[in-house]
Formats: sequence, structure tokens, C-alpha cells
Amino acid sequence: MLYHLHEMQRSLLTPLMQWADASSKLFANPVSPLAHSPFSQRIAAGYELMYRLGKDYEKPQFDIASTEIDGATVGIIEEVIVTKPFCRLIHFKKDLNGKAALKQAKVLLVAPLSGHHSTLLRDTVRSLLAEHDVYITDWTDARMVPLAEGAFHLDDYIFYVQEFIRLLAPDLNVISVCQPTVPVLAAISLMASAKDPKMPKTMTMMGGPIDPRESPTKVNNLATEKKFSWFENTVIYSVPSNFPGAGRKVYPGFLQHAGFIAMNAGRHAQSHREFYQHLVTGDGDPAEGHRQFYNEYNAVLDMPAEYYLETIKTVFQEFSLPKGTWEVGGNLVRPQDITNVALFTVEGELDDISGAGQTQAAHKLCSGIPANMQQDFVAPECGHFGIFSGRRWRELVCPKITAFIKQHA
Repeated sequence: MLYHLHEMQRSLLTPLMQWADASSKLFANPVSPLAHSPFSQRIAAGYELMYRLGKDYEKPQFDIASTEIDGATVGIIEEVIVTKPFCRLIHFKKDLNGKAALKQAKVLLVAPLSGHHSTLLRDTVRSLLAEHDVYITDWTDARMVPLAEGAFHLDDYIFYVQEFIRLLAPDLNVISVCQPTVPVLAAISLMASAKDPKMPKTMTMMGGPIDPRESPTKVNNLATEKKFSWFENTVIYSVPSNFPGAGRKVYPGFLQHAGFIAMNAGRHAQSHREFYQHLVTGDGDPAEGHRQFYNEYNAVLDMPAEYYLETIKTVFQEFSLPKGTWEVGGNLVRPQDITNVALFTVEGELDDISGAGQTQAAHKLCSGIPANMQQDFVAPECGHFGIFSGRRWRELVCPKITAFIKQHA
């Protein structure tokens, strides 16, 4: 019922938001007479802030048209390699105009299925492209998947990852960011146990809850303080009839977004106040930066209910991976069986989503990997998003990942 009420509210607010957007332009555009009236900048700023607080945010585009390689600009063609009901595998192909193919390490970037779209890793992709051949998992908004396609479980996530690895292997390097570190480690562990010949060369795990018992955060505490039944009865709703996935049980994106905002409400409020002031003073660059960030941050997707609930139970309540009790398809997940895949873990010093030591725990679990094939890095003064986006990602983290891949791939 809550989802239906949300959609009704969205429908009612849409005309108001369109009016606010149009009014903002009328008071800001220099060719409009209203732009020369008293307090026009403040009025325009107020209308734009209203519009951005109330509008519906669509999935952004990657919008990566080119990259720089050895001082030359190379075009990028975004092509879909595999299309599955709940995911697309996208290749950022370099347009070489008939030139010889580049000898670059192949990278599968496994994006989170945890609220935001895979475009959240746009900066990650852009930085990797100069020296790597990049592929990414583009997870589908569950409300757009017809009910006839069936359910999507945590095991299915693992099987998807395995399928993509086998498609791109053997000369492949896997990078997982945040949530997928756990299913990616499970996928590679199961392949190792089965002696699969198409193993990746390296696996890089960034800011993920391999063992959430280490330095628990607010996110971890919520999962342990609430009973499993609370999640089933409180955050799971059916998709309304105006979407292709009508009737599918999901954890709605708008509820996830409310949780994101609540975690740092003061910080977001201050950001919007500063945005208003930048608009009033005509400070265009910071205002545009605010727009770009929240265009991404406010664009959320619905997660399949079964996948979300199984993740809560398996990862955050039962700690099945570090305890060695996790079974997938009747097979025990044994990270210790991995012997020939180099492991690199990355954490942020100030990460308030995945606490210190949660990702590093992978090293203890992967006891079969020789010490000279393991590496860890804690990015100084880096929060959760900083380890895969922004200046510190580009200057500190990405070069280390590139060097690690060159060393072991």
C-alpha cells in the first residue's frame, strides 16, 4: 500500500515540480523580463531548490565518450555484451579506427545491487579506461522486470557473476565495489573448489562487508538489531500496476533513498543550503557540482525482495561467509580453496558504511593464496564513496589497483 501511495504522491507532485522548474528559468534567464525584477535571483534559486527536492530522478547515463591513452584521445563505444532479465553486461569498447588492438588488461567491474544504479561507478570506469579494457555489470531496476521472469535470489547474483567471468576469462581481473565483494568472493571460491579452468588472474575487493563483525557501522547494527521478520514486514512491498514488474515483491528505491538521507541528514541539509547560496550569488561551478552529485545520488532502483532479504540474513545476521557455513546450490563456499588468484583489498580510513577490517577479512579467509599474491591498502582520509570516486580515488586508489593488476596479470 505504501508503494501505491508513493506513486500517487509522485503523480500529484509532477505538475507542481514542472511549474517550479519553469518558474526558475523565467526568473533566471536574462531574456525574460522577470529576471530583472527585484530579488529575481533569490526567487529563481528557491524555485530550483524546490524542483530538485521534489522531482523524480531517472537512471543517469554513463556518458563516457572518450578517454586519453598516451596523449591521444580515443573514442568509447558503450556496447551491451550480454542481456539477462536482471542485468546487462556492458563493454566500454575503444574505437581505434582500424588501428591495431591495444594490449590492455581486461577488467570486470562488478557494481553493487544495493540501491543506486551502476552509473554510480562512472568515475571508477572513467579512471580505469586509460589502461584497462573495462566491462561492468549494469543491474536492472526490479520494478522493470516482468513477474514472468521469475525471482532473483542471492544465489542468482553469484551465478550471473560466474557466467560473466567464464565469458571473459582467462585473462581477466575482477574488481568488486562494496556489496558485491561477498557474492564475488563466493563465486570465485566455488569455481576454485570445482577446479574451473576459467579463473580470473586477480580479484580486487573494495569497501565490502566480507566480515561485518569487524568494526560494525550503523548499517551493520540495523541488520543485527532488527529481527529478520521486521525486514520482511516493514520494507517489502509490491510494485504498482504502472510498471512492467507489477506485482513483484521489492525493497523500493524510495525507501532506500530515505534511509540514505537519514544516515547523514544534517550533511545533506547543509549541502542544499549551500546550493541555494551558490545560486543566489551566481557561483556556477559549485552549483553544477551539486546538481551532478544529486542527479546520481537521488536516482535509485528497486531491489528484488528475495535477493535483499537473503543478503540481510546471510551476510549481516548469520555471517555465513566468515563462519564457513554458507552453501550455494548445495556446495559449501570455501575461500581457502582459492590458490591462483591474486587478492587486493581496499578500505577507506573514514568509511562509515563498511568498517575498518571488514574487507581485510578476505585475506584470512583466502588462506590458500600465497602471501606474495596478497596486498591490502587503507586509503587515508577516505570515506566510503571516496575509495571509488573523486580525487582520492583517482590519485591514490586507482594507481595502486593498476599496479597490482600489472604485477599479477
